[in-house]
Amino acid sequence: MWIATKTTPKPYYSLHSHLHCSTVESRRYVVAMAKKNLEESDVGINCYVSSLPGFRAILKQRYADFIVHEVDSNMKVVRLTSFDIPAEDNDEKEEEEKDKNSTDQSFGKEIEAFRLIAGEKDAEMLEGFLKSIGNGAENNSEGPKLIILSPVADKAHRTEVHNFFKKNFKFFITDTVEDSNGIKCVRVRFCLGGEDSRSQCGKKRKGRGGKSSNNDRPFDSRGSDNWPEHLGKFLRFNLCKENKDTQDALGVIGKMLGIQVRSFGFSGTKDKRSVSTQRVTVFKQRVKKLASLNNRLFGIKVGDFSYVNEGLLLGQLFGNHFTITLRGVVTDSKDNVKSAADGLGRNGFINYFGLQRFGSGSIPTHLIGAALLRGEWEDASKLILDPRDGDILFYSFFLILLRYEVREVREYYKKTGDIDKTLRDLPRYLVAERSMLQCLKKCPGNFLQALRAIPRTLRMMYVHSYQSYLWNHAATMRVQKHGTAQVVLGDLVYNKDSPPEKLVQNDIHISEDDSICCMDEISESAASAEDIHHVKIINSDDILEGSYNFDDIVLPLPGSRIIYPENEISDVYRELAKKDSISLCETVHGAKEFSLTSMTGAYRKVFQRPIDFTWELISYSDSTIPLAETDFDAISKTKACSNHLENNESDKKDLSCSLDGVDDPKVQFNSNSDALPTQVALKLGFTLPSSCYATMAIRELLKTSTSVAFHKSLNV
Repeated sequence: MWIATKTTPKPYYSLHSHLHCSTVESRRYVVAMAKKNLEESDVGINCYVSSLPGFRAILKQRYADFIVHEVDSNMKVVRLTSFDIPAEDNDEKEEEEKDKNSTDQSFGKEIEAFRLIAGEKDAEMLEGFLKSIGNGAENNSEGPKLIILSPVADKAHRTEVHNFFKKNFKFFITDTVEDSNGIKCVRVRFCLGGEDSRSQCGKKRKGRGGKSSNNDRPFDSRGSDNWPEHLGKFLRFNLCKENKDTQDALGVIGKMLGIQVRSFGFSGTKDKRSVSTQRVTVFKQRVKKLASLNNRLFGIKVGDFSYVNEGLLLGQLFGNHFTITLRGVVTDSKDNVKSAADGLGRNGFINYFGLQRFGSGSIPTHLIGAALLRGEWEDASKLILDPRDGDILFYSFFLILLRYEVREVREYYKKTGDIDKTLRDLPRYLVAERSMLQCLKKCPGNFLQALRAIPRTLRMMYVHSYQSYLWNHAATMRVQKHGTAQVVLGDLVYNKDSPPEKLVQNDIHISEDDSICCMDEISESAASAEDIHHVKIINSDDILEGSYNFDDIVLPLPGSRIIYPENEISDVYRELAKKDSISLCETVHGAKEFSLTSMTGAYRKVFQRPIDFTWELISYSDSTIPLAETDFDAISKTKACSNHLENNESDKKDLSCSLDGVDDPKVQFNSNSDALPTQVALKLGFTLPSSCYATMAIRELLKTSTSVAFHKSLNV
């Protein structure tokens, strides 16, 4: 049997003997880092809160071993519980029938008004179109599906026509097309506002004259405002997904709905390698249309629908609730596991930024951030675009091949500079790389412009990663120097008498597959508006009064609106930044966005206790059997139970619903001597505030590395 023991953290300064004072040496350090897997000590993760011994266990052997439920701002856990359509949406057919009937009314005044704008010919055309619709011709394949008004070169006149239809005929959609002579015309089409027509009317034109027929060309979305007044403009739903990050899941749904991912709103991204549930909003979509996708979605389900007036924004949550199963526990005594679990709930953990903050590739994101802060645009670009060792290390044979192909593409570009072929071969999930190459194709050699072509939240992730790198080292120094028992002179704490203020502090994380998407093995808000508390510096009176303790200590993320501790901990920031040739207080280049002085900064608690912490030991013999119930399991069981009762009226009194195919996630002890060897798993449940890493809680428990590579080695 094997027991992990607490390693004594290395002295602070020994961690940085490799760091540099010159840019040349910094490049050598980057090259050295690129040849090794990122270790926790590389990014300042060294200390533990308790001296309790750890143990060996496997994190994320299965997706369902890591379950994440969003906790909203009202402390309510978000779960997928129902696929039912809300009552307010059941009148959709009624509304469509009402809209249809309204087209058969007399529009004498409107037609006369249109005659004054467009002339006799177009007015008669409109009147005939209205009559045909009133007679039901819109459902007749032989009837007119649209009309095209007389050609008009005057844009102001066409705008007047568009506005007229917008105001007087909301069941019509208008857009501008070209006739055979290339002269622009206004096209008018009937749109009931139902699912099919709304979907069709919501698409933008893809081309102009000659490239497609008038009838085939999709309509512009201008004026398509048939939304019922009694419904909120946003459809809110709960999204449950397995082994997909938030952006990927919404991309799939958006493609099916014919809308872009940016149409969705959410509070924070969730981990890819997990089963997670979170709340999402989408603008002006009907429940029936979204609910109908459930039969076609794989590893994704949507439900718990409602209409609301406001969409979700990043950061609008309290945090996340985690259900984590650690399999294959190896220890000399179960008492060690029990003591460690109790200790985590009682003592908490150091609130480090986890390894995923710095990426899983061989080029850590904070090194790219450091190059940006120094103004080394070409070097930063190469760090993003060049081949990397991590491109051939991943989960399965297929993905190893994919990674190998990515490396081949990177090497091809480095050798040839052929942007066109590189873009053809480079996977679309590599958003940063593709954005840069597309810019470099237009502006060769302009590396700053290429970096700015990366979507803002993604390019700022590199600088935020460097902030986190400094913070982690400062937290380690604080614990090594002064322990976790009490506050000391010069510590920073939140001022309990001052309310927080709202400041912008974007946050994003890199995923396990190195796409620049968030990976939330964390309780992460990706906050767009973060609470920035006023802080105070601990003085001798505070220590005598005992008003503050270690739980209250915060450390800053560098920026223009923060202060540093008034003790030796502040030296960590300055010395590390100096060795990286980075200024904390001034801009050394012209690109303000890549400067710490242009960022507000923030404060982060050094210590965190898990909320509502629970744990249990489970014995199991089959590693393929789930040990925790996901929302997929729960809703499938409920649905199966309902179907069973409907199909077996005589069994309605039997509410146990013990059905074939519905697994009980509780594992029973097997006394059969011929059974597989029994193993032990530890199941944890706890809630963390936004921006806290669950993997750092697991690290405190196990006293082992949280790196993906380490836990894969245990899973062999």
